[in-house]
Amino acid sequence: MNVVGIIQARMGSSRLPGKVLRPIEGYPLLGHVIDRCRASRHMDCLAIATTRQEQDDAIVEFARGLSGVVVSRGSTDDVLERYFHCARETGADVIVRITADDPLKDAEIIDRAVDALLEDPDLDYCSNTLKPSFPEGFDIEAFRMGALREAHEQAELASEREHVTPFIWKNTRRFNVRNFAHTEDLSSWRLTVDKPQDLELIQLIYARLSGEGQGERGNLFSWEQVIGLLKEHPEYLEINKGTVRNEGYLRSIGEERS
Repeated sequence: MNVVGIIQARMGSSRLPGKVLRPIEGYPLLGHVIDRCRASRHMDCLAIATTRQEQDDAIVEFARGLSGVVVSRGSTDDVLERYFHCARETGADVIVRITADDPLKDAEIIDRAVDALLEDPDLDYCSNTLKPSFPEGFDIEAFRMGALREAHEQAELASEREHVTPFIWKNTRRFNVRNFAHTEDLSSWRLTVDKPQDLELIQLIYARLSGEGQGERGNLFSWEQVIGLLKEHPEYLEINKGTVRNEGYLRSIGEERS
């Protein structure tokens, strides 16, 4: 069973251009995402799915210096197509969807989703996002290649093409999906990077916790350490307060209805 983590990454962000290569503790945000996802027990391959846009040459150049990271280039707007071609190129059986603006992705949470798929051959999709309880930024989705292929062939809505998985988790009569939850509801916490205030918070968390984790850069601190820090300092969460969770997907849905 070939488990492939696919990181969707591009430089073109309207709110925070070039965010995926912005420095956190002297190392690019994308590099931290890669380090933390590599720590998964199940990750056979890690791939970056970026676009053919010239500005994304910088991502390709960064990845060139990383051992064991594959780069695939595809459509700018049809991220589902980009994912499917990347998964096919890497021979994936199970895909872990990783967004490059989440530098606190955690291997333990990834492994919970992958474990569920490996233990249940009838399960098509597993995530902690269908009924959110983890902080935004700890999101993880794992799904089978067959489900991704079917979504790629049949999804028609722009929101389904842009956000990769909605066709799968909306069609529960066609796909067997499962959600796992945290023991408390922390879904209002925002630990993803889309705006300058988000990056400010993440940089603060790294400044406090880097060195306490494992890995070459000490950046493999646990998600529990992050939660512990923010409970000790709830004022940190005021830095980027006020953004609706899954803002991009909700915007796509709104555009379809208008």
